[in-house]
Amino acid sequence: MSRISEAVILMAGEGSRLRGSDKTVLKPFVPVLGRPLISYILDALINAGIKTVNFVVGYESERIIAQVRQLFPSGLSAFFIENPDWQKQNGVSLLAAAGHVGVPFLLTMGDHLFDNAIVDRLIESSDPDLVNLAVDRKLHSIFDLRDAMKVQTRRNIVTDIGKDLREFDAIDTGLFVCSLEIFNYLERAKSGNSESFRDCSLADGVRMMAADGKVRAIDIGGAWWQDVDTPQMLHHAEKEMAKRAEHALT
Repeated sequence: MSRISEAVILMAGEGSRLRGSDKTVLKPFVPVLGRPLISYILDALINAGIKTVNFVVGYESERIIAQVRQLFPSGLSAFFIENPDWQKQNGVSLLAAAGHVGVPFLLTMGDHLFDNAIVDRLIESSDPDLVNLAVDRKLHSIFDLRDAMKVQTRRNIVTDIGKDLREFDAIDTGLFVCSLEIFNYLERAKSGNSESFRDCSLADGVRMMAADGKVRAIDIGGAWWQDVDTPQMLHHAEKEMAKRAEHALT
């Protein structure tokens, strides 16, 4: 059994880049090879030994909660955390979970697909006193590298993170094992903005922790993952998943 039994999934945003003008299908339930996107994430968490999942919701939260409950598998406990400031960045969404989670906890996004092996490796290799980030060093394989969250490392230590980094050697896969200290750093990042703005991204908090040497990079090796943030990314993910399923049968 995993020593990490609790997870947080950030899914408070509108997801307009993927859904476009179609308001009928909420982003976590966009079909991927006939199954809702979120169902693949839940499968991976169950496989990793996660017992409790905290969903941070915001946009259309009542619909999201109702639909999650319909497909939520047995063997998991679900809690829903409302982020009233869901239109702000994802750091504010994670801050909504402060006081609701134990330590250490697994953190992921509601729009990422990944091999089970990535979660297993991240959990097995994590330091519970730090933020541990699963990174992909296969830069040539990244779909839409320009849009990816770039990471600069020194061996297994993260030194910087951001979409606009000029020098980087890895990509953020959107999977973390976090200590509770992440909340302190996000509060600092948020309070660094003006009182009227009070916003921060997850990357802002991670960047500040990295400056203090508190973020480790866990290399996913040859494993596969995909951010599903646009129709093009969705199409690419489905092609890759179909190809991998076909290879598994041969």
